[in-house]
Amino acid sequence: MNRALTLGAVAGAAWLTRRTLRGRIRRSPLWPLPALETPVSGYSPRRWIPTVITSRTAPADGVLLLTLESRDLPSWAPGAHVDIRLPSGLIRQYSLCGDPARAGSYTIAIRLVESGRGGSREAHARLAEGAELAVRPPRNRFEFQPADRYVFIAGGIGITPVLPMLRAATAAGADWTLLYGGRSRTTMPFLPDLAGYGSRVSVLPEDESGHPDLTALADVPRDTLVYCCGPEPLMQAVRAAAPEGVRVVMERFTPATTPAADARPFTVELRRSGRTLEVPADSTTLAAVRKELPDTPYSCEQGFCGTCQHRVLSGEVDHRDELLTDTEREDSMLLCVSRASTDHLVLDL
Repeated sequence: MNRALTLGAVAGAAWLTRRTLRGRIRRSPLWPLPALETPVSGYSPRRWIPTVITSRTAPADGVLLLTLESRDLPSWAPGAHVDIRLPSGLIRQYSLCGDPARAGSYTIAIRLVESGRGGSREAHARLAEGAELAVRPPRNRFEFQPADRYVFIAGGIGITPVLPMLRAATAAGADWTLLYGGRSRTTMPFLPDLAGYGSRVSVLPEDESGHPDLTALADVPRDTLVYCCGPEPLMQAVRAAAPEGVRVVMERFTPATTPAADARPFTVELRRSGRTLEVPADSTTLAAVRKELPDTPYSCEQGFCGTCQHRVLSGEVDHRDELLTDTEREDSMLLCVSRASTDHLVLDL
């Protein structure tokens, strides 16, 4: 009897060891080599960096401006954004709008959206000077590229990623103009900073000028690079007004209203729940799943934060996120942006 118990204990320990090693090697294929403080591939997008809020100001009505400081903050370039983890655990994304040359310091601006999902309300209510705030290393989907001429177009809080670009374009001696729209001057942050650029900047509050007139875009030279960040209607108008051959680079600060144009319908089986769902072409996997499982966690809805990552049991995934590693994509997906490459997926939900 004792021999049987001993053999059982040894077998159980061996199984547990194999399982632990398999997971450890999967997370770090170079294990047992020592981990690097900074991976050769750069900073992990999942790494959280503790920072301290050293300044909190209000540059406009309903706008919160925070300065975050830490010796561990990586360098960044114009157009970059970071994830922040709010005290409640919510994860939100904000563009860096400070000076990239200022090491160890990030600046973000947060517009209060009363009808939003709660992140901005929490930030305005709970983020105080002196408090700690965790951020992830910067990512950049709105990279500032060299050109001789630029037209920058910003709507509301969409000015934040554009500010560092203006500094960079000026330093490079480029020819540029900015069209900056908003509801009113009192709601438009950074107007004093922009005043220093003189006639290059056109400030067009809606209560004074109505919607921005974009007809001048039709006459810009073909080598002009157009950058636009703002609400979806503004970006659609810019796309329609820009002449053929002029490159337009855009960044949304809210999720797109519809999936990509090449999206097609498919079905999703929720294996543990015993349900099969239809995902229409004009909706997302996350939306379909949450109709059946309302408590399914999510946050950014743009493929940045990883909150809605779930295991895929079968089927091929059309990965459209900016976060998962190749290894993670082998058996998981982000429900908010990724879809099926085939007609059917099976999720461990």
